[in-house]
Amino acid sequence: MRRALPLVALFCGMSVFSAVGAEKRPPNIVLLYSDDIGWGDLGCYGSKVIPTPNLDKLAAQGTRFTSGYCTSATCTPSRYSLLTGEYAWRRQGTGVLPGDARLIIKPGRPTMAASLAKLGYATGVVGKWHLGLGAGVVDWNQKIEPSPNQIGFTYSFIMAATGDRVPTVFVEDGSVVGLDPKDPIEVSYKAGYAGDPDLGSEAERAKLKMDWSHGHNMALVNGVGRIGWMKGGKAAVWEDETMGDTFAEKACAFIAHHKDKPFFLYYASHENHVPRVHHPRYTGRTPLGPRGDAVVAFDDQAGRILAELDKHGLAENTLVIYSSDNGPVLDDGYKDRAVELNRLAGHTPAGPFRGGKYSILEGGTRVGFIARWPGHTPVGKVSEALISQVDLPAVFARVAGGDPAEFLKLDSVDTSAALTGGAGRETLISSTQANVLAIRDARWKFIPATGAPPKGKQASGPLVDLLGSGEAQENDRREKASPRLFDLQTDPAELRNVAGEHPEIVERLNAVLLEQRARGVAQPLPS
Repeated sequence: MRRALPLVALFCGMSVFSAVGAEKRPPNIVLLYSDDIGWGDLGCYGSKVIPTPNLDKLAAQGTRFTSGYCTSATCTPSRYSLLTGEYAWRRQGTGVLPGDARLIIKPGRPTMAASLAKLGYATGVVGKWHLGLGAGVVDWNQKIEPSPNQIGFTYSFIMAATGDRVPTVFVEDGSVVGLDPKDPIEVSYKAGYAGDPDLGSEAERAKLKMDWSHGHNMALVNGVGRIGWMKGGKAAVWEDETMGDTFAEKACAFIAHHKDKPFFLYYASHENHVPRVHHPRYTGRTPLGPRGDAVVAFDDQAGRILAELDKHGLAENTLVIYSSDNGPVLDDGYKDRAVELNRLAGHTPAGPFRGGKYSILEGGTRVGFIARWPGHTPVGKVSEALISQVDLPAVFARVAGGDPAEFLKLDSVDTSAALTGGAGRETLISSTQANVLAIRDARWKFIPATGAPPKGKQASGPLVDLLGSGEAQENDRREKASPRLFDLQTDPAELRNVAGEHPEIVERLNAVLLEQRARGVAQPLPS
């Protein structure tokens, strides 16, 4: 077993790069990425009602970050930033994508996977993709290119978008899995097909395995309404209840197959994105219904992957990172009783923060962030270092023994020192789907004026349950009309705007934000 780096070496400037340079084999890298799982959903971050023993153990064996962030409060932008090292708000077309969107990462540009592949790593992605496929209108019955395999992944087993969007099939290395050529797939996000059931009718809704609350009343697949329409491909349609097992099995198989060389695994679970239809063995594991039970399912998947590393004696030379694509959401389109059951149990999925998925408040982008790298990450440490997922392409290049320069030219910061107990970023930027930006440093968070809804109008939709109610919502409504500054040390829930009391801090953070905007905003995607 390797010994931890001595503190004197760290303070004398020994980098992660120099430590890795002495290794006979670069470390494997496993990124465990959950979907819509909030800070407060994990036991190691304070959950009392959702058992997450595997992630809790990971935190105990490594470092748990309290200021770890995704870049956006929705999934596609976060995933774009995660893989490219560039903030998604700099590029048009990086918002939440339909299931038939074209690939938004141009083949040939630097990506996390491509940089590691150049260093000799086997690179695999398993799970949710949601970054588009193909170069135009996708023919799901032919080899799909470009796919993850053209932007650096040597292996891919993915869903095109999300579980609530068609096509509801797996795609492996660019080909739909299990497709019968005699039953070709057709996908549309413009109009339905003849014979589609009317999921707006009470009679059809009564037959559903899980009823929809809003927006999921187009295609009917496995007794659940989805977004978009799909025809054909019956033999290829996934089974929602076994999806998590399928992804975990593919991830473990990737590890086993590449155990004798350095590998990078990006495991992008679908848990706990809607529809929350999981294997029956998870039913009732929490008092929160399908949403809470899905978090247990994710923890189980993480445990299986960690056990696979142990099985092959790889854990000691593997950097494992856990994080989530955005903050939590309760009702996101299906009637799974998440709102009611969370309230009854007193569960706060965003922990001490206000907001959640879709929100510029802390609950939207401050997420769980855990790192375990034996001999490098301090054991059992709780770190306040600022770290963002947009940094991970640079960090992974560094720990693999490469040069992160291509990502440092973008928005990545080499925060690899934070993994060994050192400092993180000085500032970081978060965004929403509507490209509302916020910037924070170690203490302060600044949100420029973003406008406000008409007087008297309360927040509505899925965000309302995570914003809180009454005075908190009304304060949020009023304050959107003015610049907002929050002292996160004393007010992590962002309830008190102190911009008027600290104009010098507003000026300083706003200047940094304006400087970042000036580097490029809303540029079109490379053609």
